[in-house]
Amino acid sequence: MTQTLDPADEVNTASGEPLFASLPGDISASFEFFPPKTEKMEAQLWDAVQQLAPLNPAFVSVTYGAGGSTRERTHTTVARIIAEANLPAAAHLTCVAASKAEIREVAEHYWEAGVRHIVALRGDAGEPGAPFVPHPDGYASAADLVAGLKDIADFEISVAAYPETHPDAACADSDIDNLKRKLDAGATRAISQFFFAPEIFFRFQESLAAKGITAPVLPGILPLTNVAQARKFAAACGAQIPAWMDGLFEGLDAHPAARQLVAATVAAELCRRLYAGGVRDFHFYTLNRAELAYSICHLLGMRPAGDTA
Repeated sequence: MTQTLDPADEVNTASGEPLFASLPGDISASFEFFPPKTEKMEAQLWDAVQQLAPLNPAFVSVTYGAGGSTRERTHTTVARIIAEANLPAAAHLTCVAASKAEIREVAEHYWEAGVRHIVALRGDAGEPGAPFVPHPDGYASAADLVAGLKDIADFEISVAAYPETHPDAACADSDIDNLKRKLDAGATRAISQFFFAPEIFFRFQESLAAKGITAPVLPGILPLTNVAQARKFAAACGAQIPAWMDGLFEGLDAHPAARQLVAATVAAELCRRLYAGGVRDFHFYTLNRAELAYSICHLLGMRPAGDTA
């Protein structure tokens, strides 16, 4: 378990050493991408992969659209990352609109393509507010999906965690119980949904420890450049966007470079506070752009493999 003291004590001072001075780079990072829809988007994605690859990420992951809507593009993207970038790549897989036989077929194709890591998710219906309805011949939950995948092959499996509680959960305790079921079914780690205050993650860690959960949980970091877009993401996963963020981005609609700078500053400070509290593993939601994640890793002391400068 990490700290119990307030990590802000180390970094929230107006004097002393700069926040990012002399960090040893003793962190690990992973990066999430989504499958491209067009040739232009594919070029943007591949540029991001190539920029981040020298950081030697623990893994990269590729998302999976609602109801398997991006199944082929996810498979193609993951296979290319493994074959051409030589990076450990995880494919997302959900329970939505798929039978157990269909999921087995997809999983077997992943294994044949060299995929050894799957991010197993229950998934959402795709319509805002619509309840999840299991396929009549499918898996009813992410825990069931994890167990099914472990029966198919010896996959490494990551699952989702919700520091601010999933919207479908009855309460925070039941949500954590669900996470424990996923881990007990064979998952290796959890990746958290994004959040914007370090104390949210530290409280979540304490709640997990109280339930006897010791598996690693990677904090999900979303460098925020578009508050309106982020609010849509947040509504789907139970995250809260602080009101002060609106003020930070106000008036920057016509200034994309300034938005990038503000986004990097906010996300980097969050990561630094997490680092002060003992966190060393970070998962970045890149939105298929490398610059923000790369700059934050750089501020935390991470350098490309072989770079001693």
